[in-house]
Amino acid sequence: MNLKPYLLALISALVLLAAPSHAAKLKPQNLKQLIAESESILSGQVQSVTDGISEQGIPYTEVTIKVNTAAKGQHARNSSYTFRQFGLTQPRTLANGNKMLAVTPEGFPRWHANETVVVFMHEAAGLTGLRTTAGMAQGKFVIQGGKLRNEFNNHGIFSEMEFANGLLSESENKMLTTTGAVDAADFMGLVGKAVSEQWISNGKMK
Repeated sequence: MNLKPYLLALISALVLLAAPSHAAKLKPQNLKQLIAESESILSGQVQSVTDGISEQGIPYTEVTIKVNTAAKGQHARNSSYTFRQFGLTQPRTLANGNKMLAVTPEGFPRWHANETVVVFMHEAAGLTGLRTTAGMAQGKFVIQGGKLRNEFNNHGIFSEMEFANGLLSESENKMLTTTGAVDAADFMGLVGKAVSEQWISNGKMK
């Protein structure tokens, strides 16, 4: 008995049930939560975006990022970081003539070649190896002109957060009250220090 169609249907249903019906319904996550839920945090340029169907029959989008810097995880400069996220970039017609409509669900990040990004990557799923960003679309930031923002214009990223006195620089403190895009260097500097100095576990970042 060929279990692939059943496995695909089950995984597709679970993913779609877990994903919100609309991006606005995503559970808000601030920077502390994104850091805590990430296996890797890195900046770089998206080199390629392709899609396909795995040997298990699962539709995926494959993204390769050329790493510039990494705040979390062991990723060398100029190395390639490749991952697969659930869903196709667009519907496709299969060899048997059927059409597969399992595109990337609403609320997941969309990827484009040549964009410069900062990503908070969640660990891979044990069953499929698929992964996406922590906080879904909230955990992917695009850099343009030295400024950084996610799909939601950074809404809520610095909400309900506290830092120990004297921990942040003047520019970092100013960033916390900025609406919309923020300085990418300040953002990555803060994230890098938070990770390397373990601000969350030692209570300096709440």
